[in-house]
Amino acid sequence: MNHAAQTNTTNHHPSKGELALGTPRGLNDEERRTYARIPANVDFVPHESFAAPETEGRLFGDDCRSIDIPVWTTFPEAATDLPKPRSRRARLSPDEEAELFLRYNYARFRLAGLVAEQLERVTTARGRQMIRWYQCAMQARADLVRANLALVLAMAKRTKIPNVEFGEVVSEGNMALLRAVEKFDVSRGFKFSTYACRAILKSFNRLATKTGRYRQRFPTEYDPDMERSDYDVNRTEIERRDSVETVRDILVRNRAGLSDVERTVVMERFAISRERKKTLAEVGKMVGLTNERVRQIQNVALGKIRAALNGETVAA
Repeated sequence: MNHAAQTNTTNHHPSKGELALGTPRGLNDEERRTYARIPANVDFVPHESFAAPETEGRLFGDDCRSIDIPVWTTFPEAATDLPKPRSRRARLSPDEEAELFLRYNYARFRLAGLVAEQLERVTTARGRQMIRWYQCAMQARADLVRANLALVLAMAKRTKIPNVEFGEVVSEGNMALLRAVEKFDVSRGFKFSTYACRAILKSFNRLATKTGRYRQRFPTEYDPDMERSDYDVNRTEIERRDSVETVRDILVRNRAGLSDVERTVVMERFAISRERKKTLAEVGKMVGLTNERVRQIQNVALGKIRAALNGETVAA
């Protein structure tokens, strides 16, 4: 960079987009952010009218044609029950579409020339012109994309790719639509929808091929629910089994000081040594006592066992 360029640039650390162009002095924060997004290489589709001096006024002057852009609703997450797009109008006319493409490419044409000059010598005035034409190009591109979003929805609804969500298909189609807008040559006389639909379908085919190859290498997907530990689910069962084993040991070794009747009542009532626990009446017949007396003995025995458990916990 020559001395003049150095005196017209700031001393801040340049970002990736600024490395080639340099940032002029005098730009405000918003202008600086926009300037940093301008690429060092700007592509455009040429047209014979771009060299004419009256083209700028016809496309961007005060008396330029006002174009009403269709506004479409956002797409849903599923292909079924697609809402009807609400729009002030159905689509652009061929003349309006051609003019938008001319605006887009003329803005890029002017921006490319300014970028080439800015690479030689950085000036603030030229930087502001670059910002203006960059914004014009981005606005024209946004209008073209917004007016043709229905093409992506129509193609996506007719496309079925196994194991691919509808939203991902639409996202791939949107990227193909952006690429089609950048490459379309209006001077050839074709409709943009014809060109864009083929590009969108080709992108769907690439997505299907890529997904198929991925499935061949990775036939299963990561499932967070399957990878989650089952400790929390089984913790209650583990604690119950540990408690049963502890109580069985207390009963077998009689560490709670139970009488023979108390041990029998507890072991039979709670199936400590059997698969099926017995009722108060069944235990009463075994020990020759009434149901109420068996219940009282059971409660006393449980209190002793609880005291023994608490004593072992404190000792531990």
